[in-house]
Amino acid sequence: MQLTINRIDTRYVLDNEGGGPWIVFIHQLAGDLSVWDQMAGYFRNDFTVLRYDLRGHGETTASPDSFTIDDLADDLAELLDRLGAPSAHVVGLSIGGMVAQKLAIRHPDKVATLTVAGAPAFIPDDARPVFAQRAASVRENGTASIVEATLERWLTPGFRKAHPEVVEPIAETIARTPAEGFARAAEAVSGFDAREGLSSVAKRTLVIAGSGDVGTTPAASRVIADTIPDAQFETLDAAHLTPVEESQRFSALLGNFLRDSA
Repeated sequence: MQLTINRIDTRYVLDNEGGGPWIVFIHQLAGDLSVWDQMAGYFRNDFTVLRYDLRGHGETTASPDSFTIDDLADDLAELLDRLGAPSAHVVGLSIGGMVAQKLAIRHPDKVATLTVAGAPAFIPDDARPVFAQRAASVRENGTASIVEATLERWLTPGFRKAHPEVVEPIAETIARTPAEGFARAAEAVSGFDAREGLSSVAKRTLVIAGSGDVGTTPAASRVIADTIPDAQFETLDAAHLTPVEESQRFSALLGNFLRDSA
């Protein structure tokens, strides 16, 4: 299904068999909504589950202009409005976790609870050139050129070896991501900083980190939990893609958190 959101043709999938409260899952950079397929299966009987593709990812068209994480949060707020969602339990992974934080800051009425996985509270100054370099490299060489290095950051060696059937579709998704879509999103990530607004977030918050995540270390994610009042912090034995590598534990953590929030 598609809607035009802020001039962007946006793909989304809505599972509402349960007819319960809304939950929205936001994917990672160079990913698409399919990364949440298993989570949607866990939660669709009790929730109205929304997944969608960010600008320039999956089947959502690329932005004609540069954009910020604030703009991506506004996209989600508009999508929820258009679909008639009064609010949602918001779950974001990586760049999706950045979008989730900004949604909670900019559109608090849209957020029932906040769950952030594998995302920092800000990008340090010394890390910002890394994303600019990735954007430039992908514009020149395409997203297929970053598949192997990305998988090495996203998943532990043991998981990659044991589960090729999981790794292969993720690799294909990275390679299919339009170069300009990736590049503009990477540039948006480079400027991300939510620290100023996080202390004002009054929603129940769960922060999940991967103990083996070298891109977003547990310490970087912990800043979110330390800044939002009464936030819960958990670490899973995984690298960056905790909902993939530790899907059962991730779903159990999230399920318990949502039940406690009811």
